[in-house]
Amino acid sequence: EKLNSLPSGTLPEGVQPMLGPDATALGQIFWYTLEGRDENGNPTGGWDLDELRTVQDWTVRYALLSADGVSEVASIGGFVREYQVDVNPDAMRAYGVTLTDVFRAVRESNIDVGARTIEINKVEYVIRGLGFIENISDLERSVIKQTENVPVRIADVATVSLGPAMRRGALDKGGAEAVGGVVVVRYGENPLQAIKNVKKKIQEIAPGLPKKTLSDGRISQVTIVPFYDRTGLIYETLGTLNTALIDEILVTIIVVIMMVMHLRSSVLIAGLLPMTVLMVFIAMKLFHVDANIVALSGIAIAIGTIVDMGIIITENILRHLDQAPPGAKLRDVIYNAASEVGSAVVTAVSTTVVSFLPVFTLQSAEGKLFKPLAYTKTFALIASIIVALTLVPPFAHLLFSKGKNVGRSKRLWPIGLLLAGIGSFIASFWLTGFALVVAAAFLQFKHRLPQRVLARWPSIVNYAIVLAVGWLLAAHWLPLGVQKGTFLNLIFVVIVLGGMILLIQWFVRAYEPMLRWCLRNKRKFLLFPIVLMLMGTTVWLGFDRIFGFMPGFVRSTAAYSSLRHAFPGLGKEFMPNLDEGSFLYMPTTMPHASIGEALDVLQLQDMAFSAIPEIETVVGKLGRVDSPLDPAPISMIETVINYKTEYVEDRSGRRLKFKFDDKKQEFVRDERGQLIPDDHG
Repeated sequence: EKLNSLPSGTLPEGVQPMLGPDATALGQIFWYTLEGRDENGNPTGGWDLDELRTVQDWTVRYALLSADGVSEVASIGGFVREYQVDVNPDAMRAYGVTLTDVFRAVRESNIDVGARTIEINKVEYVIRGLGFIENISDLERSVIKQTENVPVRIADVATVSLGPAMRRGALDKGGAEAVGGVVVVRYGENPLQAIKNVKKKIQEIAPGLPKKTLSDGRISQVTIVPFYDRTGLIYETLGTLNTALIDEILVTIIVVIMMVMHLRSSVLIAGLLPMTVLMVFIAMKLFHVDANIVALSGIAIAIGTIVDMGIIITENILRHLDQAPPGAKLRDVIYNAASEVGSAVVTAVSTTVVSFLPVFTLQSAEGKLFKPLAYTKTFALIASIIVALTLVPPFAHLLFSKGKNVGRSKRLWPIGLLLAGIGSFIASFWLTGFALVVAAAFLQFKHRLPQRVLARWPSIVNYAIVLAVGWLLAAHWLPLGVQKGTFLNLIFVVIVLGGMILLIQWFVRAYEPMLRWCLRNKRKFLLFPIVLMLMGTTVWLGFDRIFGFMPGFVRSTAAYSSLRHAFPGLGKEFMPNLDEGSFLYMPTTMPHASIGEALDVLQLQDMAFSAIPEIETVVGKLGRVDSPLDPAPISMIETVINYKTEYVEDRSGRRLKFKFDDKKQEFVRDERGQLIPDDHG
């Protein structure tokens, strides 16, 4: 409304203001080029840059712009066709024509005019004059003026031809000029869904794109070839975070079993993790929190607190069971144990939830970055309280019961474990199947085993489970890399986790004498937290701001100067680095370099990059795309470099396995020479 109400003369003649796209420059989610390809997808060429740009501007652009969630589709590269009039000064002088006359004739020859209406036989007709140019001859026959009833046409004083319009940007792929475009997602839309809509639209329009027969007989059709697709980043990011969550859960299970050394309690505590995470996903759905990398990392951060709730409740139940008098009801003992620590658990979690309230007040980029984390961590903490206080006590009653019904159900355990073991063998899970069969055999024949074996059996089972979970963790995590094999990775995991558990157990044993010393020497101990607070404040604000009160001769020393440079203080902005699996290389030329010179530099650079074996594709852009979101000058070059992955991966970034011949030490291929997928390859 404001733009439409601008008074005449406010803006220069010919300037038409319009609203920009409802998007930001960070919404560039999909880049592509237009190339000629045959029916097998091989590059053929055969298309001029102006032809490809015409297809992009008048076919592809409008089709992709109709996809849901897309705000803008901007074109880049190639040449825009325009009519160009090259005047002849001598002819103009002979006919008495000025350059202004030629300019006016060209402008007035390509307009649509109306002359109101005319009434004939009581019928009103609208008078309209169509003067749109359709070819070069239309413009050549346009009359500039007349002299003694002789028209002077544009063709008499000028040469009219088709030529390229002035451009402020170009696109290059591997050293050759290209034509392409960029899709910008609408502000607030889901980028992944928008990309899916764009790809669906590409599939719809692909068969109808122009095609031609080349001189060698091949059919070349214009094909949309993406070179930057944020889908891979989204799926790989979520896959990486899911992998981290699984690894963290496996580590937590190992630590819980080793520290508690009570199998049924360990199962009860470990069972809290999936229940709590599922409840968090329900809350994320209800409160419309997207499952992005920051949101899922909030769950990872809260896992330690989730387990703490179960450990506190379960250990107190075990303590009450040990101290309970003979004949006490199990239900009453568990109720009293849970009630005793319930208020303390709620208070402990509430303090953590309240401490995250300031994060919800963050604005701008920081708010977008950290609010999802605060939501998911809060959801996880609240869910852990609900699970610990409502689900742990009844499950503890089931697991710790010793009644007749439990005795009958124990008779079915060997059969159930045996069937599960056979199913695992059929599914090729050999280790799991072997463990289940051994467990079934033990339960069936344990009355025949010596008493000393039965006494040690719980510890044997705990260590066996820890070893099995450690093997799964090593195979899933592979901290030393896939090339080292599962066994070496298992050794590394055992050393790291075993060392940490031994350190924790040493601390548990040394805690009582350490606490007694701290209580006897309160002032000496309090120096430690004071020093920690001072160091933290120094890191936060900087050494110079904390110790700037010192006299000048102290601040002029080399030691003070080195500490000031070592602790400059933290900035007010935090944006984490993110590895997309590609590089964005952005050199600049001299500001006054022409587009031809900048294009030469870009092509030489892209050819050099393409020669590197590890690089898959190189696409460079100089200047700006036809969008108000991109104000880049000609001197600014942006090069998207996609490098080859170390291993063949799926869309979530997980390594794929293929059939391998151990005797020949080579991969097995099908009749087309392709690798054969194999989960055990």
